[in-house]
Amino acid sequence: MNNSSPFLGFGLGLRTDHFQYILDNRPELDWFEILSENYMVDGGKPRYFLDAIKEHYPVVMHGVSMSIGSTDPLNMDYLKQLKLLAEHVQPKWISDHLCWTTVNHINSHDLLPLPYNEEAINHLVERIKIVQETLERPFLIENLSSYLNYNNSELEEWDFINEIARLSGCKILLDINNIYVSARNHGFKPEVYVDAIDKDAVWQFHLAGHTDYGNYVIDTHDHDVPDPVWDLYRYALKRFGPISTMIERDDHIPEFPDLYQELQVAKDIAYQEIPSLNKQVLSC
Repeated sequence: MNNSSPFLGFGLGLRTDHFQYILDNRPELDWFEILSENYMVDGGKPRYFLDAIKEHYPVVMHGVSMSIGSTDPLNMDYLKQLKLLAEHVQPKWISDHLCWTTVNHINSHDLLPLPYNEEAINHLVERIKIVQETLERPFLIENLSSYLNYNNSELEEWDFINEIARLSGCKILLDINNIYVSARNHGFKPEVYVDAIDKDAVWQFHLAGHTDYGNYVIDTHDHDVPDPVWDLYRYALKRFGPISTMIERDDHIPEFPDLYQELQVAKDIAYQEIPSLNKQVLSC
């Protein structure tokens, strides 16, 4: 069992559709994850609701624009804004994706994969250290769902991520759905990925749905968590023990009680696999 990571329990991504419901009903939820870029401005409706909600729930921050793997210089203005937001929110940790999004300072608005080789590792470790020194908070990197491989990759993805975490000192946000999607697209067993990841480096799980086209799978975050991802989550719990877990939903967002009940499935599975956790029934 993993005893090195703080266990927040079971959370959801904070979405605008649910702001008022959360304040009106105060659901028995352990924590929320916010999308950092949605709150990196002073004032406005999102910041108003975030300020009200964070008074009652722990928060973690999750970003999509750091572009940690780009060959462009790190955007220090972005990091300064992110740090200011963190000082205001006081998140348990901050995370972003192990990817690149910008080239020649143009944002592709997509999370693009990296070649898995020593050159990329050295590049990423140097930049992650700068990020950690700037933010002065725990920083997590998330594995992507991917749809292509690079000819100059020398390592398996899981070995690549492990080495980056080991050398930089950062932690891992393990996206269970992304593992399943990549496994289907690249023809490996997702359990192999889970078995290979450093147990002590994982601090958070993401769960989400995807779109299955038969010959390939696309990470869309617009469906319920499907059975194969629940099965992989169960497998991951057996290896890692209690890990802070949340469900991402970014499109076709259901009413809060429906998403809340889906989170109950995650909690029930965790208590089946880890009986030592004290069971608390979610109610909405």
